[in-house]
Amino acid sequence: MSLVDCVGDAEEPLTEAMIAASVRMFAANLFRVFPPKARSGAAASETEEDEPFFDPSWYHLQVVYELLLRFVTSPMVDAKAARKYVDSSFISRLLDLFDSDDPRERDCLKTVLHRIYGKFMGNRPFIRKAVSNIFYRFVFETDHHNGIAELLEVFGSVISGFAKPLKEEHKLFLWKALIPLHKPKTVGVYLPQLTYCITQFIEKETKLAGTVIRGLLKYWPVTNSQKEMMFLGELEEVLELTDMAEFQKCMVPLFRRIASCLNSSHFQVAERALFLWNNEHLFDMISQNRQVILPIIYPALERNTRWHWNQSVLNVTLNVKKMFLDMDERLLLACQNNFQAEEEKRAATEERRRLMWEQLERNAAAACHPHPVITTTDSSFPSPPSSTPLVAPTVT
Repeated sequence: MSLVDCVGDAEEPLTEAMIAASVRMFAANLFRVFPPKARSGAAASETEEDEPFFDPSWYHLQVVYELLLRFVTSPMVDAKAARKYVDSSFISRLLDLFDSDDPRERDCLKTVLHRIYGKFMGNRPFIRKAVSNIFYRFVFETDHHNGIAELLEVFGSVISGFAKPLKEEHKLFLWKALIPLHKPKTVGVYLPQLTYCITQFIEKETKLAGTVIRGLLKYWPVTNSQKEMMFLGELEEVLELTDMAEFQKCMVPLFRRIASCLNSSHFQVAERALFLWNNEHLFDMISQNRQVILPIIYPALERNTRWHWNQSVLNVTLNVKKMFLDMDERLLLACQNNFQAEEEKRAATEERRRLMWEQLERNAAAACHPHPVITTTDSSFPSPPSSTPLVAPTVT
């Protein structure tokens, strides 16, 4: 603790020897290999973290982290002199600690990394690249990392500080590092932080909204209803920031996906998709593009009104249909007629298919059980009596 007070109260710049000794001490006390993690056979939850583990050596580690934070934030530590020791190797090993099971350690690391990013500007590109690599390994290799939420929280502040217009490197970070984070089944653990980072990008450059929406559609869950509801919530936040030009570029595949959600047998997914119409900004964009959107989603709305099992979904569906009726009655009736014609055509096709299968079944049954062959004897060629032996004719 005396070292903590010494660094915090320093009135003269630390010498290079003092800086080197401090960094060696940090490395010796903090950098370690974590024990292997025991994984249960059960599937991990999409929204809940593992049971937290509290490191018994935390009270020692806490003092070291406090000293490291004082060291990084102290005006008496010259960034140029310290960068020689707080190098890429030190930062890389520090980032490895984000996989700690102890949430207290990850919280300290979050603060320390943010301060290092702010003070050592020359290390910023390396930090961004190293964090991208952590995300890549998590998404495409390990499928487990304890510190994704904390890293995203740090980068939420980093992204908000990006200058406009955004550099190409920053856009690639969005597309190749952040958007693939929607793929893991544990996305619910860090989704609020991920959504914040993504919306920060869109606020910086609205043209990126289309990129984000296409990314969401690429990783959209098709067998996980809980995850699908989370995606719908994030989609609404993204659409809230989307302008008309970007919306029109992706509205066709977007509303095909929404139509699929409307017909979900999981009533919460269907209900969450229907609640998108309560968003004023989205409703305004839908109304201006109803000639394209309504023909896409009308079949889903009509199927809900006819066959959905949940009364709440049925009621909200009727409300949405009424919105379109008030918006453009002629278009709604045209969609209704088209739907009816398609249903009749589909019913006729199914009937032809049924009759064809019945005919094939009859043919197959006839081939498997042929009629017995009936043989007839011609009386003009009587068979010789069984007692009369057959004698060959004699040739003279």
